[in-house]
Amino acid sequence: MHRLSAHVSLILPLLLAALASPQQKSAPPRQNPAARTGTSSAKPAATAASSANLPSEETVNAFLQQMFGYDSSASWKVAEIKPAIAEGLAEVTVSVSTPQGPQSNKFYVTPDGRHAVIGDIIPFGPKPFADARQELEKGVNGPARGPANSPVTIVEFSDLQCPHCKEAQPIIEKLLTEEPKARFVFQSFPLPSHNWAAKAAAYADCVGRSSNDAFWKFLQKTYDAQSQITEANADEKLTGIVNDSGVKGADIAACVAKPDTAARVEHSVALGKSVDVTSTPTVFINGRKIGNIGIPFDVLKSLVEFQAKQGK
Repeated sequence: MHRLSAHVSLILPLLLAALASPQQKSAPPRQNPAARTGTSSAKPAATAASSANLPSEETVNAFLQQMFGYDSSASWKVAEIKPAIAEGLAEVTVSVSTPQGPQSNKFYVTPDGRHAVIGDIIPFGPKPFADARQELEKGVNGPARGPANSPVTIVEFSDLQCPHCKEAQPIIEKLLTEEPKARFVFQSFPLPSHNWAAKAAAYADCVGRSSNDAFWKFLQKTYDAQSQITEANADEKLTGIVNDSGVKGADIAACVAKPDTAARVEHSVALGKSVDVTSTPTVFINGRKIGNIGIPFDVLKSLVEFQAKQGK
């Protein structure tokens, strides 16, 4: 782990946090006193060594040290170095821990290793969202509502422990109320930084398979009780919420313990990662990624109506 500046929140928007949103991010990096020697625990070290176009972890850490090494109130860890989806670029993911909370940020390095590029790599062409839409349509396995043959499918990747997901829920409900012909699919994406999110995702999966109507009650009630649930009492609290949602809590708890339930949650997370989900909530409208559900509601509604006009 490396230390960053106390003023990182002012500088990061110029370099790394340009890609960050007010959404919940991935797990904060742990403090490691030995890391100031220049070591890093990024997993893709072997990948970096096998490709001349990928910068080494040492180079990335040296770059970040030069940019932000003048203070010690925050820290970073190189999480991943891999070829970007855009040919020739290297994608670098850095986990940053600041007093404001954890963030996961990406930047891209040019093949000559002399420039870093900030921003999103987005699909291009006459049908830029077709690939993500197809990937989602064949991969979704979560509870759904709305007409199965709708020309618009909205997919949300969410974490039941994520406060931003709780904040987004009324917006989603309003959108579905005003756009009743749209189809909505909920996909679990528990973040590793949340200590009871994976368990809640398993309960959600089992409730959804038991009763679709009960799932939406369970979802809202879990958000409502979010501040009362802890890692220690999660089973007790979630079982009680299941009972209050109209399904037998004991039956759902037994379902949660089955290996196929964990496999279904893992499938949902893998699906999200395949379409570049890195934070929650992340919403897709016919494959178009909406990374920040806090955009003006009228814009969100217009996106749904625009996609409806495009049809299947």
